[in-house]
Amino acid sequence: MSAATTTTTATQGHAQPITAENVLRLFPEIDSSLANAATNRGDSGELQGHDEEQVRLMEEVCIVLDEDDKPIGSASKKVCHLMKNIDLGLLHRAFSVFLFDPEDGRLLLQQRADEKITFPAMWTNTCCSHPLGIPGETGADLAVATQGVRRAAQRKLDQELGIPSSQVPSDKFKFLTRIHYKAPSDGLWGEHEIDYILFIQAKVDLNINPNEVQAYKYVSADELREMFKDEKLSFTPWFKLICNTMLFEWWSNLADLDAFTNETQIRRM
Repeated sequence: MSAATTTTTATQGHAQPITAENVLRLFPEIDSSLANAATNRGDSGELQGHDEEQVRLMEEVCIVLDEDDKPIGSASKKVCHLMKNIDLGLLHRAFSVFLFDPEDGRLLLQQRADEKITFPAMWTNTCCSHPLGIPGETGADLAVATQGVRRAAQRKLDQELGIPSSQVPSDKFKFLTRIHYKAPSDGLWGEHEIDYILFIQAKVDLNINPNEVQAYKYVSADELREMFKDEKLSFTPWFKLICNTMLFEWWSNLADLDAFTNETQIRRM
């Protein structure tokens, strides 16, 4: 299997370094207090015709970063996911959860709903989303930022898959590393993220939100490799990046991940 051809090196193509000074000059609508939602750069119709709930979620505020994962401020999810902004260097924080059954080590996958504005209908890891620019989910120090990401993961596992937070305690998430990548979705939308990778082994009850997830399945490593061979299936670019580089090694060491956790260097992909 090969990485998605549309995924580019994260730092490729930016005219200027991703620094607080440059980002705030290019995007004056960013709220540098990290307290409130930034206003969009005018509604030029990008969200017309999309699902009402997904449009509402685009008003949530992401954490805008420099290339060293230091928060600069906050901006709406819409602002952060427009390719015209991404191509100027706008970068935000994200997370990817990989949830495994503790008995047989199978990984829970989801297929994104057709209603999703970015990467609809694609298969991906258990849950992929963003910590928000709200108290408890932000942080400049890596340890504090990681704790914020864990809280965001609990929130989104509940919102997307109906998994109660009590079944995925914050301290049970293992933080492995961060990846910095850039990938377009459909020309208008895309991703440019520093993505925190979280593993957790837990028995969970699912109550799927159909506005977020249209299908799910537990798979073994071999079953996932077979899925990648099926030309009828499509996968999110960050998931394929992780699978093509690190996932299967981590997965084979699921019983003892200590050698792979708490990596401080950001992996540029």
